[in-house]
Amino acid sequence: MNGFKTTMLLAALTALFMALGFTIGGRGGMIIALLVAVGMNLFTYWNADKIVLSMHGARQVDAASAPEFYSVVAGLAQRAQLPMPKVYIIDSPHPNAFATGRNPENAAVAATTGLLNILNRDEIAGVMAHELAHVRNRDTLIMTMVATIAGAISMLANFGLFFRGGDDNRGAFLATILAVIVAPFAAMIVQMAISRTREYGADKGGAEISGNPRALASALAKLAQGAAAVPNPVAQRNPAASQLYIVPGLARGGDSLFSTHPDTGNRIAALEEIAITMGHSAPRDVFAAPADRPSALGVRAAPRRGSALDPNRRG
Repeated sequence: MNGFKTTMLLAALTALFMALGFTIGGRGGMIIALLVAVGMNLFTYWNADKIVLSMHGARQVDAASAPEFYSVVAGLAQRAQLPMPKVYIIDSPHPNAFATGRNPENAAVAATTGLLNILNRDEIAGVMAHELAHVRNRDTLIMTMVATIAGAISMLANFGLFFRGGDDNRGAFLATILAVIVAPFAAMIVQMAISRTREYGADKGGAEISGNPRALASALAKLAQGAAAVPNPVAQRNPAASQLYIVPGLARGGDSLFSTHPDTGNRIAALEEIAITMGHSAPRDVFAAPADRPSALGVRAAPRRGSALDPNRRG
């Protein structure tokens, strides 16, 4: 069902793009815009991972430079029957993670030091399993295509009035104004709807890969609180990047048309249902923050529960 919904949303976004091109420049404008979009998609297809990782200043790690973190990813990739992805760490206090790459053979996963600092080993495994589920579902390619088409729509809208500003046909001019206002707004809604759809699928896949849905639920609770409290400069400069992360890169609560992610509480509830289906024990409140758990802001309340996977960890 998620695949069908995503296909329909992608089709709607493509149709919107073509309609905007036709409104601005007629048949010729539609063809030119489509050719530009194809070129952008091809470039992004081959270079999306490099662009995203460079944007975040990510550094690649291996079994020697980050042995425990790398080992967790390697074990999960084996369980998911995926090729070993490249592993990156981002030196940022903002707690988050993402996956990128055009296919499982050319995938990369990344986590911030802020995430590694506040989560325990099981929670980190849950998060990375979620990202590997994105890789397995080829969500990284889908989201790249969506972002590229949405970006092309915004670009066309910005130039729309310039191309049709001198038109003597008042009706055509008004249609252009309506198109350049409505099209980017509609593209944003479609883009976010696709992102929300894929997150539920990755949560389910991550629970299956890790075998521990409640660890992922606990991680989501901590990350949602931490990400809302600690700024993300990359997402602030480029809001479209927010859809990459396991939790929103910009503070925005609840389910709505303008949310890049489902509400965290709803995601946790869905994971709880998965845990029950898998035969796990009675539920617990993952939003609780007992004294023996790392705080949501990156300060360990008790060292014995702090993550040993943070390569910058002292002591």
